[in-house]
Amino acid sequence: MKLLRIAAVCLLDASNHLLLVRKRDTRAFMLPGGKIEPGETSLGALRRELQEELQLSLDESALLALGRFRAPAANEPATEIDSQVFLARLTHPVQAGAELAELRWHDPQGPDTADLAPLLRLHVLPSLRHLTPG
Repeated sequence: MKLLRIAAVCLLDASNHLLLVRKRDTRAFMLPGGKIEPGETSLGALRRELQEELQLSLDESALLALGRFRAPAANEPATEIDSQVFLARLTHPVQAGAELAELRWHDPQGPDTADLAPLLRLHVLPSLRHLTPG
């Protein structure tokens, strides 16, 4: 099984809704972020990916560590991801850029949908439900 190292972020709005993204030619919604390139830190990779995907620049001080999780990759067969996940507040609107096809706001307290990436279903949403109870 192949292992990918990624960095991702839970961007929450004022109502504690979570920003999800869907990449072009894929079905699963996931957190913004992406693969950590050789020589990059998790935070460096995340800041690069946020700029590419959402034209969003966040200071590292705005990113709090949520946890490190492993899960099956949503869009790559026989692949697992090792993900460093951060948490941040989003204070202004963003638009899909780069390879993104769609943005969606998800209520972490609401039901999971079949189109959520395994990382979200297995680890991130349960963690957020614990942090932000209904």
